[in-house]
Amino acid sequence: MLKRKHLTGIAELERREIESILESAESMKEILHRDIKKVPTLRGKTIVNLFFEPSTRTRTSFEIAGKRLSADVINFSASGSSLSKGETLKDTVKNIEAMVVDAIVVRHSSEGVPHYMTTFCKASVINAGDGKHEHPTQALLDAFTIKEKKGKVEGLNVAIVGDIAHSRVARSNILALKKLKANPIVVGPPTMMPLYTDALGVERAGSVDEVLDDADVIMMLRIQKERMKSPLFPSLREYSRFFGLNAEKLKKAKPDVIVMHPGPVNWGVELSPDVMEFERNVILDQVTNGVAVRMAILYLLLST
Repeated sequence: MLKRKHLTGIAELERREIESILESAESMKEILHRDIKKVPTLRGKTIVNLFFEPSTRTRTSFEIAGKRLSADVINFSASGSSLSKGETLKDTVKNIEAMVVDAIVVRHSSEGVPHYMTTFCKASVINAGDGKHEHPTQALLDAFTIKEKKGKVEGLNVAIVGDIAHSRVARSNILALKKLKANPIVVGPPTMMPLYTDALGVERAGSVDEVLDDADVIMMLRIQKERMKSPLFPSLREYSRFFGLNAEKLKKAKPDVIVMHPGPVNWGVELSPDVMEFERNVILDQVTNGVAVRMAILYLLLST
């Protein structure tokens, strides 16, 4: 079981808590394959999805996860709210909480918003991505997918390729992989490489070709153009040459390597269209596992 009321980042979790989530997700995934994909575990609970940034996979999977557990799920759109009339974030959240909700799943462009909410929220707060900081549920579903496909996480070489500096997915994955005793390797242009990787003792590589021989897992990332103040590489063509992945490059990889991506994918940039047909492309498995992992998190936070 989790030792906390909120989930704002991987940094706060102990290894045993991560393992508990992954173990619970195994049971939750079994529910997804039943004829009746629903259990009464969270009947009577209310979950609000409070998203201030666009989302397809995360928001939808949280909604499905809550409904699979029989909770009432409300989707809140910031664009149609009183925030556009000048209401503060705190007032918005406190008004939602006054409707007697049990959990608030929040995504925001500013780092630290989920943690800030925990300072005044009685409801459980779950971070669905805050700026460039963290995306803990993505890292947990990635760890679950790796364990499912490779049989373990510990000891594996996991290459994380692309825009590391602006990626909350990269940060959360690095933290989770380190806690699970895997070996994350970051690959990207020097202009997209954050200093925290040095502080965590993470190995670096200068191109995808440098890691193909040893990688057990290749995790590709999207270029986060919306978080860049100026261009950080000469051209997309050059970026794709050094940091993109295609079927020809994959011929040099281990025969059992798996290819991952948190989505959305920019086909033709970080991944060429021929990788879509690669037999060990597990991107859609990640999406399915996202529902199971988020079911596990909601269950562990709200069922006690």
